[in-house]
Amino acid sequence: MNQAVFLDRDGVINEVLTKRVKFVNKPSDFYLLDGVGEAIRLINDAGFFVFIVTNQGGVGLGYMKESMLSSIHKKMVKEFASLGAKIDGVAYCPHKPHEGCPCRKPEAQMIHELAEKHDISLHTSIMVGDREPDIQAGQKAGCQTVLVNARGEEDFGADAVFSSLFAAVPWILDQRK
Repeated sequence: MNQAVFLDRDGVINEVLTKRVKFVNKPSDFYLLDGVGEAIRLINDAGFFVFIVTNQGGVGLGYMKESMLSSIHKKMVKEFASLGAKIDGVAYCPHKPHEGCPCRKPEAQMIHELAEKHDISLHTSIMVGDREPDIQAGQKAGCQTVLVNARGEEDFGADAVFSSLFAAVPWILDQRK
């Protein structure tokens, strides 16, 4: 079985709620955080699959269409490729918050589906997020969890806490089986 790193998108790999970007509703709103390309390349080089699992309630709320979300993700994958980093898959929940769907984090359906499709061992894999629902989804899936970009909040029971994805890479690589 394979090992994977599941990454939340907004706040883990790209800017959100900054002076430059409030929400990512079109490709021109998408800006990678510093060091993310190198972090993913290092994770790739260690043999991990890398997946993005992201709640995108803006689709369900009518702030963007799924075609625009697809354009954002195409830009993201292309930017990573230009940095020598590979994303093995992207899963998203387009539903409104509080709609009760099984794919929206903190539920773990997106992680389970990617794991089944790619023969991933969840108990040796890692979910990286910047909010409590990300950590909860990883825990429900049976993954180890990493909280990044902590804002002085509690750690939500994450296995490790780091300032950024890049800072988390040595810990992630130590989990290689």
